[in-house]
Amino acid sequence: MSRFKVSKFRHMEARLPRREAWISDIRAGTTTSYGNHIKCSCSLIAFNSDRPGVLGIMPLEGQGEDKRHVTHLGCHSDLVTDLDFSPFDDFLLATGSADRMVKLWRLPASGQVLPSGPGLVLGPEDTQVEVLQFHPTVDGVLVSAAGKAVKVWDVAKQQPLTELAAHRDLVQGAIWSQDGALVGTTCKDKQLRIYDPRAKPEASQSTQAHENNKDGRLAWTGTQEHLVSTGFNQMREHEVKLWDTRYFSSALTSLTLDTSPGSLMPLLDPDSGLLVLAGKGEHQLYCYEVVPQQPALSPVTQCLLENVLRGAALVPRRALAVMGCEVLRVLQLSDTAILPISYHVPRKAVEFHEDLFPDTAGCVPASKPHTWWAGSNQQVQRVSLNPAHRPYPSFTSCLVLPADPSPDSPDSPDLAQPSELPVVDEDPSEGFSSPPSSLISPSTPSSLGPSLSSTSGIGTSPSPSQRSLQSLLGPSSKFRHAQGTILHRDSHITNLKGLNLTTPSESDGFCANRLRVAIPLLSSGGQVAVLELQKPGRLPDTALPTLQNGTAVTDLAWDPFDPHRLAVAGEDARIRLWRVPQEGLEEVLTTPEAVLTGHTEKIYSLRFHPLAADVLASSSYDLSIRIWDLQAGVERLRLQGHQDQIFGLAWSPSGQQLATVCKDGRLRIYEPRSGPKPLQEGPGPEGPRGARIVWVCDGHCLLVSGFDSRSERQLLLYLAKALASGPLAVLGLDVAPSILLPSYDPDTHLVLLTGKGDTRVFLYELLSEAPFFLECNSFTSPDPHKGFVLLPKTECDVREVEFARCLRLRQTSLEPVSFRLPRVRKEFFQDDVFPDTAVSWEPVLSAKAWLGGANGQPRLFSLQPQGMTPVSQAPREAPAQRAPSSVLYLEEKSDQQKKEELLNAMVAKLGNREDPLPQDSFEGVDEDEWAKYLAQIIVMGVQVVGRAFARALRQEFAASRAAADARGRAGHQSAAASNLSGLSLQEAQQILNVSKLSPEEIQKNYEHLFKVNDKSVGGSFYLQSKVVRAKERLEEELRIQAQEDRKKEQRAQT
Repeated sequence: MSRFKVSKFRHMEARLPRREAWISDIRAGTTTSYGNHIKCSCSLIAFNSDRPGVLGIMPLEGQGEDKRHVTHLGCHSDLVTDLDFSPFDDFLLATGSADRMVKLWRLPASGQVLPSGPGLVLGPEDTQVEVLQFHPTVDGVLVSAAGKAVKVWDVAKQQPLTELAAHRDLVQGAIWSQDGALVGTTCKDKQLRIYDPRAKPEASQSTQAHENNKDGRLAWTGTQEHLVSTGFNQMREHEVKLWDTRYFSSALTSLTLDTSPGSLMPLLDPDSGLLVLAGKGEHQLYCYEVVPQQPALSPVTQCLLENVLRGAALVPRRALAVMGCEVLRVLQLSDTAILPISYHVPRKAVEFHEDLFPDTAGCVPASKPHTWWAGSNQQVQRVSLNPAHRPYPSFTSCLVLPADPSPDSPDSPDLAQPSELPVVDEDPSEGFSSPPSSLISPSTPSSLGPSLSSTSGIGTSPSPSQRSLQSLLGPSSKFRHAQGTILHRDSHITNLKGLNLTTPSESDGFCANRLRVAIPLLSSGGQVAVLELQKPGRLPDTALPTLQNGTAVTDLAWDPFDPHRLAVAGEDARIRLWRVPQEGLEEVLTTPEAVLTGHTEKIYSLRFHPLAADVLASSSYDLSIRIWDLQAGVERLRLQGHQDQIFGLAWSPSGQQLATVCKDGRLRIYEPRSGPKPLQEGPGPEGPRGARIVWVCDGHCLLVSGFDSRSERQLLLYLAKALASGPLAVLGLDVAPSILLPSYDPDTHLVLLTGKGDTRVFLYELLSEAPFFLECNSFTSPDPHKGFVLLPKTECDVREVEFARCLRLRQTSLEPVSFRLPRVRKEFFQDDVFPDTAVSWEPVLSAKAWLGGANGQPRLFSLQPQGMTPVSQAPREAPAQRAPSSVLYLEEKSDQQKKEELLNAMVAKLGNREDPLPQDSFEGVDEDEWAKYLAQIIVMGVQVVGRAFARALRQEFAASRAAADARGRAGHQSAAASNLSGLSLQEAQQILNVSKLSPEEIQKNYEHLFKVNDKSVGGSFYLQSKVVRAKERLEEELRIQAQEDRKKEQRAQT
């Protein structure tokens, strides 16, 4: 190549996007790692969010004018350090994390639900995973670096093929050459090494890369001989070097840039030789052309950025706008947006320029892992970027199969075919190709025990209409439409300062009763603030009166039978009992009412007895549980048998037993008055990061929240009488670092679950029989909460069908959260939601009586307000004939409408021969929610029905079409009007919901339907046009009838 040859990229320009093209409303993470924080395939973008272990996922290209929606994937229990898309499968993503694991994920297409778990897991490594990369020519080979170890993985077998040796310090980068034969690594020992992993695990070549050991990076050019490294020199300036592996003792050329603390990421396009240098924390991008033949790093252009750069990625060449001469596209990750920056070479002719766009690697792998490992160097077939040669061959990796195979596919298992329905042999094109996963909630529990029954088990028996739906979909919770809302700011306590947010994970962080809330403060001396719930508002800027414990607080609990007594556990292994004045805490208290001593290590859990006064249980790092008589101020019982830290303990509802979950992976049930040894033992959660335990289902079951071996948060349900047999069901939820804190309501059998630092509260109704977990609407807050506790049932507003009230602790405020159930007939007391509740503020036994062996049952009382009639005694109303919504007729008869019509007819034939209660026949749910729920039933039900009903559907549709033809022949003029408008008279009447052709009724219904189908309230112009056409068709019919009437009058007169 001539030294003076002019570059074809000499006029290339970088085009910053307009603000409309920004991908805004994101929260990017800024954690230091050796990854680029963002990666891109031809279809998706993945980036580090501000939540540890969570990635943001979005489509690369927007759909029309709609904004790209960001969904979040909980990948790991700790920071995601690096990520990479498969070069062949746009939806296969690999992630590495500080939790020492590498995970592979099958991402869905845009608009579908993200996976609840990884498809494959590699590891764990000895230290956190630093970098990873897919092989460029083989599907199923991956290189990863963790600490000093670099491994080449056979992903399908989940085993390393080899481990590259000789690294004397932390590996900062590992990258494949473009032909997949070599691996280059950079290390904190300043060495640049080249490996041939198939030949030997030792480096074939090595040299000193940069004089500073801070964050070195690598990028291979399009040939095996040349690569680029970035790093720092002795002056801590950014440095870029071009290397030739044939002359590895020194760099071919180098250049020095600015001084900056952030690492310099090399983004190299091997086809064009263009190198973009992006520095973390900077406002500038440098673009160079790599010319190994000269050798040179020739500057092309520079680009000033509006936002600070946090990460960067190249868009694959197959996704570039080649007809616009876009030769590069860089995705810049900033704190709150992703900016696509395009590099264009101006050309006059709007055509495909082969000199700018040589053939590039396709998306079909060249060989399989075992073939490559045996020595094959076959390369990926290259494809032309000319749009005339598209589409490209597609490829779906078999490493992680798609979660939603079509049931019509001959290779996919018929997962969605119920055993009761006959399977008919038909052409696949005649059936419904609905994905089976839509029938299965991501949170569907895996049942590990025998199925006891298929009934819902709680509340009134389901009506026939419910039973008919349950036969298709399984049981559902009456609380599925629960709505959680933060109450008005007038009820908040604000201006909280100096909160202690580092209490042990075994503690809820704060506690509350119906009068007060106690919150540990960060100041020295173990101070606890006591706030009056009846006095909301802004707290003064001055210091609050507190309880001075003299040592750091580890847990605290209010006495359920004495709202003025607070028990506080400290790191000095003592329990202090405080008496708060009835008028509230108005001055600093330094002397507790009593101090309990006996534990030898710090205490981390306190639990009052649910029925007996003055009985308190405490657990400690001395691996014992002690039960105290508070009236006498002495220890009465001591429980032993734990081999490690006690994560949690809970009294049974009867107060006769005590259950614990321990770090040794065991659950234990004690009868404290019978002896110090456990009565039963069973396997607990696998993960050692923490757990909680609570008695549920009237004391027949135990619910444990914990982690599995992959650090995924999960729920385990045990039968209390058969602890050793393991859990009845296991429910995986998500990946997050904090333990889920369960708050259980024994009246409704609902459990609320959330963790410190979470924004979501899960709601489940628990059953002691299959399906065990019934999912309800979850509550999501706008920002993370530091704690979440359930208040007594007496604080609920039953007139508003409020079944739970909680307190949410934020950084600077305390907010009440109300959970309500939408019901139409609120003038009646909803006795199916509010059964008689226990009088939890009155003790049943004294401490002396309970310690002497006595048992008791709490007194029950009704929550029914005076003057309200129970809904079960409400006047029976004849079930209203629920006409199909007019929206059903607003669209053309599509395949989906045919399915809906079939299921409507099928469910109607199931019959409803009883006179149901309002809540049984869904009268207790308002119209909007009924419509949403019915739509879900229709869609899911149709998917269950499958191909077996395809022929029946076609026959029914043919019959309805024939009927429509018959209606159209009723009169020549009417038929002509029907043909002109595209609507029959009956369809127009159904759309506007009119039975008689009254101009007033037509106009009234038209105005209502046109308004409710406005695009601003969730409708569409298409639906509004249907309403307009229906009105025009009815007005035309009125005109025709008027003409006929006039003709009749004229004939009568003559």
